Amino acid sequence: MTIRRLAAVAALVGLATVGCAPVQSGPTNSAKDTKDGTLRVWLFDEVNRAPKEAVVNEAIKEFTASHAGVTVDVQYIQVNSRAERFKAAFSDAKSAPDVAEFGNTDLANYVAAGGFADLSGDLGGWSEAADLAPKILETGKVEGKTYGVPWFVGVRALYYRTDVFTELGLQPPKTLAELAPLARQIRKAKPELYGISVGGKYTYGMLPFVWSAGGDLAKADGGKFASSIDSAQSRAGLGRYAELIGEDICPPSACAPNGGDASVQAFVAGKAAMTIGGDFNRKAVEAGAVKGKFAVVPLPGETAGSIAPAFAGGNLLGITRSTERRTLAKDFLQLLAGKKYQRQMYTAMGNLPTFTDVQREVSGNDQFTKPFIATLEAGTRFVPVTPAWAKIDAQTVLPNMIQQVVTKAKTVDDATAEAAKLMNTAFTS
Repeated sequence: MTIRRLAAVAALVGLATVGCAPVQSGPTNSAKDTKDGTLRVWLFDEVNRAPKEAVVNEAIKEFTASHAGVTVDVQYIQVNSRAERFKAAFSDAKSAPDVAEFGNTDLANYVAAGGFADLSGDLGGWSEAADLAPKILETGKVEGKTYGVPWFVGVRALYYRTDVFTELGLQPPKTLAELAPLARQIRKAKPELYGISVGGKYTYGMLPFVWSAGGDLAKADGGKFASSIDSAQSRAGLGRYAELIGEDICPPSACAPNGGDASVQAFVAGKAAMTIGGDFNRKAVEAGAVKGKFAVVPLPGETAGSIAPAFAGGNLLGITRSTERRTLAKDFLQLLAGKKYQRQMYTAMGNLPTFTDVQREVSGNDQFTKPFIATLEAGTRFVPVTPAWAKIDAQTVLPNMIQQVVTKAKTVDDATAEAAKLMNTAFTS
């Protein structure tokens, strides 16, 4: 699962990313469309909720000022309990929200459960929708229909220590092939540092290596998926990533057990010269031991000047099928997910906007965001859009595969063959 807020929480408290089990049941569309009363909204809670809550409260104030007789009740739910909460909501309309925030990797599962309404027609009547970044909008779609409006997006890039690079007379890598030799050189010169901090369970750090090599998680044929993680290209990408976890770069004893959160935290603590981190890690890095001593560049691709495809994480806002306030839900969703409040959420939380014009605006005013926007513009990738992904995620198929390779418990070929078999079982079950 890749929910950006969970990543932010985990970066601070070391929480492991948790998979989402499949949600089974769903509601029917409501025939009612009440124009007053209480609109119920679920949003994810935060380690520090205050900045998010302040923006949401301002949106509520604006919304209720133009909708007489309407109140908005916001519940901030825990990310880790979301599967149970949504399952119960989809089974009982009385407990369901009208509008909800959810992670984009959960979308296919929730749509299969019948939980969220098709918003395709609503987007056609919303002028701002024309500026939603197409690749990001795709993360809110299932079989061509839009069920979630992207509220923010999260991508990863290469953080590096400017003081270390200056001291050693180094430059950031121009290709992925340069990354391991560079990290090895740094570790040799400064053995107290990891050349780069990555992890044996860091799925979203590994995927750009697979995609850059021409590999993929799965291929679709006629709406059916088959794993391709065991292709020659995918194996080459995984092998290149695994090279980073070795005594001469990032020792397996320290790095093999790590997911993305622990990998970034090592950089935050001043233990590593580089890491693959998200735009959402900014506040943690700036509050850590490397404050004022780091910069970010896009993770390079196979050739100089290219950018490795990044996973497009992020959260969506959707409308439940059971809502009895469909028009109010649409109006509030379009207000909160619109440009005005995406700008405010960027200022308050650092959330990258999903509108192309707002992305250009914020990157023009903030050097930090430029490599992330460049990564978005270069093209992002996503997990297979199928309810089966919830099973694959819950079974930790990919983290287990990576760890088997970096600990040398299995060869790349054997680990990917096993992962492909488990993925295909999920795809066909």
